[in-house]
Amino acid sequence: MKTQYYTATSLDGFIATKDDSSDWLFPLGNPSDTSYPSFIAEVGALAMGSATYEWMLRHADQVAAEMGASWPYSQPTWVFSRRVLPLLGGADIRLVRGDVRPVHAQMRAAAGLKNIWIVGGGDLAGQFCDAGLLDEVIVQVGSVTLGQGRQLFPRRVTSPPLRLVSVHQFGTTFAELRYELPRSGRTGAG
Repeated sequence: MKTQYYTATSLDGFIATKDDSSDWLFPLGNPSDTSYPSFIAEVGALAMGSATYEWMLRHADQVAAEMGASWPYSQPTWVFSRRVLPLLGGADIRLVRGDVRPVHAQMRAAAGLKNIWIVGGGDLAGQFCDAGLLDEVIVQVGSVTLGQGRQLFPRRVTSPPLRLVSVHQFGTTFAELRYELPRSGRTGAG
C-alpha cells in the first residue's frame, strides 16, 4: 500500500489557475488515454482539499462527460475543509479538518491493501509529505503554461531529492513523471 499524490500540472508547475480552475486540462486529452485507468483501479481511499472538491461540484456535468459520472469515485473520500460543504448524494464523502495523521490512519483502514490517492491540492499533498506519509508523486505534465496559479507542490524537498522512478509519454500533450519520496530528509513547508 502506498500513499500517492497523482495529479496533472502545467509545464510551469501549476495544477490550477489562481481562481482554482482546472479547465485548462480538458482540451489536452481524455484521462483514459493516460495511466489513470490502471492507477484508479489500485486506489482504495481518496483525500482532497476543499478547492478541489468544490471545483468538482461546480463542474459535475463536465466531469460526468469526461469520466462517466458526476462523482466518478466509488472509493471513500475524505475532504479536508475548515468550512461546512454540501455533500454529493450517493457518494461516500467524509468532511474532516486538522492534522492529516489521524485521518491517514482511517484512510489506511478503509483502503485495505489498496493505495491512498491524494487528489489535490498541492498544499494538502504537502501536509501528507510534512507528516512523512507520502510515498510517491505521480505527475502528468501537460503541454501548456499558465503563468500563475496554484502550485503543484508548495514544499521544499531538497536533500535527499525525490527519486525519479519512471517517465512515460502519453500522446503529444502529456509526459508522466513518477517519483519516490525519500523517507528521511524531508523538510517542512517552504
